[in-house]
Amino acid sequence: MILDELARHAQERVAEAKKAVSLAEIMAKAKALPKGDFRFEKALSGKNTSFICEVKKASPSKGVIDEQFDYLATAMLYEDAGADCVSVLTEPKWFLGSNDIFRAIRLAVDLPLLRKDFTVDEYQIYEAKCMGADAVLLICALLDTETLRRYLAVCDGLGLSALVEAHDERELSSAVRAGARVIGVNNRNLKDFSVDLTNAARLRGMAPAGTVFVAESGVASPEDAAALRRAGADALLVGEYLMRALDKEGALQGLKEAVR
Repeated sequence: MILDELARHAQERVAEAKKAVSLAEIMAKAKALPKGDFRFEKALSGKNTSFICEVKKASPSKGVIDEQFDYLATAMLYEDAGADCVSVLTEPKWFLGSNDIFRAIRLAVDLPLLRKDFTVDEYQIYEAKCMGADAVLLICALLDTETLRRYLAVCDGLGLSALVEAHDERELSSAVRAGARVIGVNNRNLKDFSVDLTNAARLRGMAPAGTVFVAESGVASPEDAAALRRAGADALLVGEYLMRALDKEGALQGLKEAVR
């Protein structure tokens, strides 16, 4: 399963990173920075539908999505077009992302940034803080409830938000028990990469009142965005549709119009 491979590779990357900068060192660096104000989750709250627009070059299911991949121009276009937050892939092997891409985008845009990677060690949370992230991704399929709870506490201590991602009832229940405030339901099954746009609608009722509910993946048209809004999504995370669009600003405007 690709998710297992992604997790294994993430563990290898963390082991390498620790050789250069120890857990104690990166923890101290992260804690010395000003505490964040959870602006990622604030940006997604209190609106009709918010948009998290993703910067990614490739994916395991589709291969290379954007050959040119001018990531700075893309992130700045998202900001100009009214994105609420930007998600940046840092996974290098299958998504062709990097921490350097994230840092460059952090310098270029003021929007809240989600460091999107496969978190398997708390080291990555401190690393994200040091890179200027406002939020990290925690995937329920990779982390049991107790680990989720512990990682959420680390995030809270740093002022970082966490997008806690679930795909089915069991995972969403784990996210709720762990105390997630921002819950994402992935319409893509990370085990076989099949997409079911009704998955978020099916699970919407399990998310407690007061949580921010994010529908992730599968948006391929303004009609899809409108359907997810009707299903009760507070925010949409959109990647491939925007990355493939020649007119990214126009594509995002079309999505925003569809959910009004």
